[in-house]
Amino acid sequence: MTRTFSTLAEWLAYCEQLHPLQIDMGLERVRTVAQRMQLRFDCPVITVAGTNGKGSTCALLETVYRQAGYRTGVYTSPHLVHFEERLRLDGVAVDGARLVDAFAAVEQARVQGGESVSLTYFEFSTLAIFALLRAAAPDVIVLEVGLGGRLDAVNIVDTDCAIITSIDLDHTALLGPDRESIGREKAGILRAGKPAIVSDPAPPESVLAHARAIGADLWCAGLDFNVSGDRQQWAWAGRGRRYSGLAYPALRGANQLLNAAGVLAALTALRERLPVTAQAIRNGLAFVELAGRFQIVPGQPTLVLDVAHNPHALAALAANLDAMGYFPATHAVFGAMADKDLAAMLAKIGPLVDHWYFCDLPLPRAATALALQSVWQASARTPQASSQCFADPVAALDAAVAAAAPADRIVVFGSFHTVGGVLQRGLPRLQAPHLNP
Repeated sequence: MTRTFSTLAEWLAYCEQLHPLQIDMGLERVRTVAQRMQLRFDCPVITVAGTNGKGSTCALLETVYRQAGYRTGVYTSPHLVHFEERLRLDGVAVDGARLVDAFAAVEQARVQGGESVSLTYFEFSTLAIFALLRAAAPDVIVLEVGLGGRLDAVNIVDTDCAIITSIDLDHTALLGPDRESIGREKAGILRAGKPAIVSDPAPPESVLAHARAIGADLWCAGLDFNVSGDRQQWAWAGRGRRYSGLAYPALRGANQLLNAAGVLAALTALRERLPVTAQAIRNGLAFVELAGRFQIVPGQPTLVLDVAHNPHALAALAANLDAMGYFPATHAVFGAMADKDLAAMLAKIGPLVDHWYFCDLPLPRAATALALQSVWQASARTPQASSQCFADPVAALDAAVAAAAPADRIVVFGSFHTVGGVLQRGLPRLQAPHLNP
């Protein structure tokens, strides 16, 4: 029987209980329903996989192509606050009413002919978003892989250009215990004869071996394209093209240069189908925006938002925080999933934090605030650091604001649900209580 609902919230709740597993790696089921829906794209598709840097890479691609005058469709996950953020058409989040109709179309195909196919929440919603992308008929589509690559639902689409960003340990229970295993899964998005951009400067050999084995057009950072520069500007060179005098990406953090370099390689690889001017690249670098990626919100105290949720990302966050300059004290609001390497994550950033505000998150997978505090207490923490526990990210942030001095900084990081939690009320503009009249 075909089910129907009138709101997006109802559809999402329905999808959550359709399949016994939250994550069920494999393409057969989702491909079956996609074929029933006759889903295909007529424009170039760029697929982005990796451990860290995927969202930033997608945002950079989107902004440059829009500056060049192209109509864009971008699918990313997860979202920070609203599900609609997962699909951007010409830079704007899709309207929820359109998603309702798309979910209904997926459900109709899922139960077609009385042969129901069980889909996970991610598979169901991916097909709905693909249906909207097909209807929108953009000039270029950018797809972010949800998890892994080879068996992720996004991989039912044969990409015209694949980008693999930095690879490190995350989701090891599903993807494998080391970088080589994880790299092998990520490399599953590569296609024979198509550009394979590897922006990780030290990629696992498994990625390179798979690219060569299938005959992909491999572009490696440091070999096929290079960057150089000083404190004011940078340059990119690769395969007969050079861009010089570039402004650093508006997305903050030293790691963003690696993402930008991979993006310029992809733009170059696709230039015959999607020509882009140097000015569009300059504008794209200058105007790109993405919430929650080392996002600094001016105020008193300063607020930093970052969805870093694995040791590799925490190392980058720590380096970026260290480069910010002097702050009398750093207050950290932290919530994370229980299956992460929490001890390693806390060790990366621990020396920079003076006051911890651990928080619960509204998911069964999440570690409790007390569990996070326990991991921190068992580590080699800074002796004078303090910690408290809270029921949610908003309560934790409120406590940090109440305790912080105007010249301090507050860092909210960890799960998307941690950063998204403090954004539920909109972008916070902090003013320490003792500044109020």
